[in-house]
Amino acid sequence: MTDKKQVTENRRILQIAIPSIISNITVPLLGLIDVTIVGHLGSPAYIGAIAVGGMLFNIIYWIFGFLRMGTSGMTSQAYGQHDLNEITRLLLRSVGVGLLIAFCLLLLQYPILHLAFTFIKTTPEVEQLATTYFYICIWGAPATLGLYGFAGWFIGMQNSRFPMYIAITQNIVNIIASLCFVYLLDMKVAGVAAGTLIAQYAGFFMALWLYMRYYHTLHKRIVWKEIIQRQAMYRFFQVNRDIFFRTLCLVMVTMFFTSAGAAQGEVVLAVNTLLMQLFTLFSYIMDGFAYAGEALAGRYIGAKNQTGLRSTVHHLFYWGLGLSFLFTLLYSVGGKSFLGLLTNDISVIAASDSYFYWALIIPLAGFSAFLWDGIFIGATATRQMLYSMLVASASFFGIYYGFHSLLGNHALWLAFLVYLSLRGIVQTFLGRQIMRKVIVH
Repeated sequence: MTDKKQVTENRRILQIAIPSIISNITVPLLGLIDVTIVGHLGSPAYIGAIAVGGMLFNIIYWIFGFLRMGTSGMTSQAYGQHDLNEITRLLLRSVGVGLLIAFCLLLLQYPILHLAFTFIKTTPEVEQLATTYFYICIWGAPATLGLYGFAGWFIGMQNSRFPMYIAITQNIVNIIASLCFVYLLDMKVAGVAAGTLIAQYAGFFMALWLYMRYYHTLHKRIVWKEIIQRQAMYRFFQVNRDIFFRTLCLVMVTMFFTSAGAAQGEVVLAVNTLLMQLFTLFSYIMDGFAYAGEALAGRYIGAKNQTGLRSTVHHLFYWGLGLSFLFTLLYSVGGKSFLGLLTNDISVIAASDSYFYWALIIPLAGFSAFLWDGIFIGATATRQMLYSMLVASASFFGIYYGFHSLLGNHALWLAFLVYLSLRGIVQTFLGRQIMRKVIVH
């Protein structure tokens, strides 16, 4: 009987994790497709413009990622409670807030771009092309932020297949539209931007269609005055506020890691960028299991099922530990060959030898942070998640500035790995409190 329960729990985890991993892997493809198309237009300025424009939107949308995460946690709890009214309200709240934020971004697009170029120094040609890209793609903000609400809601409903279908559709539409605009209409950077814009709205309207097609029975439960009920809105913004500040810390650490590497020269920057690809690849996999943690932990907490919650947490960590050892082995055997695929610069590959062992530590140092993030989001324990991020971020900057003069770039990697580890360690202690409170709540 125990074996059957373990098989069932593993199946539930994988049913959410695998489609989420596929979705995660398709996300960078949107940017990669754009770079590949403009990379054949004959000028490096086009690639620079896409890189700058893409970076701006990555930062903007990353900051508002709480729309997906907060919605996922609260929806999964409502799902566990079988509260169909609250499930419906949560989708409308999240999509509505996303559209409101998008409207503000549209109003502020000019000062946002002006502020961005006070920090980003580039050539006049790249700036002009990036400006064109930005002013077209910014109109995709309603689709992108609205889709965050849908994606979080689908995951909270234990359905990660729909976000996967949407992500695949977006990539297909983006490829076709961008190729047509660039090569048939000779629109160049504007064509790539228009293709991205159309793909974003294709994803949003597909999410809307999937909701109307498969969740249409929830329509009758819409009571508009209950959607903006004061107490419910307060909880919605409280949860998302904590995730917002946690994400700001994450963005600060990530951007500082890049800028600190850049300050040490082109070779060190290139080495750090390549080695971080190993972390990024691992993160795509672990994020899939974190999404499973969001959906299942929230579901069991909503149902006040402490046994189910403990079983999910244990199984998630079995998967996390196993995958960490597997990735460590893969990186130790084939990691340098992978770097060789990314660059043929001999000086960069040679310099990476000094730092490669840091990349080998990443999986074991970081897996628990990913898994606990998912569990904490499902538990809507966002304040505790913020506390762990504050401790980890403070340690990152403290270690870097404390050891930089002595260790150089090694101090940056040491700080980053301690930062990853501390997030998981602090959350492990705080997680025990969450597990004990399930029955009380």
